[in-house]
Formats: sequence, C-alpha cells, structure tokens
Amino acid sequence: MATPAHVAIIMDGNGRWAKARGMPRLAGHRAGVEALRKTVRAAPELGISYLTVYAFSSENWSRPKSEVSDLMGLLKLFIRRDLAELHQNGVRVRVIGDREGLQPDIRGLLQEAESLTAGNESLTLVIAFNYGGRDEIVRTARKLAAAVARGEMTSDGITMESFAASLDTDGIPDPDLVIRTSGELRLSNFLLWQAAYSELVFLPCYWPDFSREHLADALRDFAGRERRFGGLAARDVAL
Repeated sequence: MATPAHVAIIMDGNGRWAKARGMPRLAGHRAGVEALRKTVRAAPELGISYLTVYAFSSENWSRPKSEVSDLMGLLKLFIRRDLAELHQNGVRVRVIGDREGLQPDIRGLLQEAESLTAGNESLTLVIAFNYGGRDEIVRTARKLAAAVARGEMTSDGITMESFAASLDTDGIPDPDLVIRTSGELRLSNFLLWQAAYSELVFLPCYWPDFSREHLADALRDFAGRERRFGGLAARDVAL
C-alpha cells in the first residue's frame, strides 16, 4: 500500500462529542488529547513520517474565555506530560503559527519541545497552534515585502519557491493527505497554501472517537485513489 509521507488532521468534534454524552466541553477536549496520543503512537507504525495536527486556530480566541483557558491548560499538560515520551520515541516536534502575543510560559514550552526533540527522526509532529492559513500567508507576504524594502531581494525574486520557503512550514513537505473528523466538509483555514494538491478524507466520527483503525482506513482510501488514477501526480494532470 502506498503510504502518504505527510498526513495532516483537523481534529474536530470534541465539543459535540461531549454534548452528546451530557458532559462539559472540557471533557471532550480531554478525550481529544487522548485520541491525539494514540494517533501519534500509531503514525510511525503505519509508515507516516510527518503528522500535522490543527491544535488551536487563530479564530479560537473568540471562544469563551473559560474554554480558551481550558485549552491552554491542556496544551501545557500535554507538553509537560508527554514530551519525555515523545523524545524517547524519537518524535521531533515542530510548531507552526503566530507566537506573537502568546503568554511567555506557553512560548517557552513550545520552544522547549522543539529544542529537545530537534534531532529526532522517527516522526515529525507538527503542531499548528494559534495558526490560520490566511494569517500565515499574510505574515509571509509582509516578511517578503520587508525584505524587498530593505534591498535584500527584488520583487522578481518572490516566486512560488521563495514564498513557500518563507512559510511557517519551511522544510516540511506539503501534506499528501488531509483528514477531517466530525463530518464537516471544509478546510477551515488550515494549510491553505500547503494543501493545494492534497487528497482529502472526511470522516463522520468525532475526534475523541478517532482510532488507529480510522487512520488505517484513511490510508487505504488514499492508496486506492492512487492506484485508481495511476499515481496522484498523473491524476492532477489528467484533471
């Protein structure tokens, strides 16, 4: 089976999972963290080299303050509790998103996770935190415009390649497959540049119910599309 090197996941449905069980939203987020743990463990076993997860979008700040506080607490707990295991298992952590305005302790934890695991090679776990695809593109455009204004490059030097190299995901291959749980059929501002040619799989299950078998099924779906169209690159050309 052809396995995608890079899988990205929109982890959606924590709140609805909790509501369906008469539980507070925090319970859904906690169950979602456990689903993330299982997915990180399963990914390298299934042949995945890069796993990107949409942990906290730049739009999530509009949620109730209590929920945002809970989400921040869960991030801190995940890093403090799981970082040693991630490092021991050879997982490299990369964080994408805008870190300006984040609390110093959050920024410190993100930096610690990246620094400690920088040399690991079994899996690269990319955490999209305070991330939005449009925001990333705008920040990149500003960065390149400032470089032109300083005389460090010309406007003609802004190409698709140089633009991609200035994104948060520099050095990370574009996702071959994007999975979204909860039955929603949209990208919700996730990896808009990088997912231009990604295969998309939408699953009806809520994120806390996501299992190794769900991931394996999505990989089989991906492989079936590749076989059916004679390779994804050929498919793009044919369309």
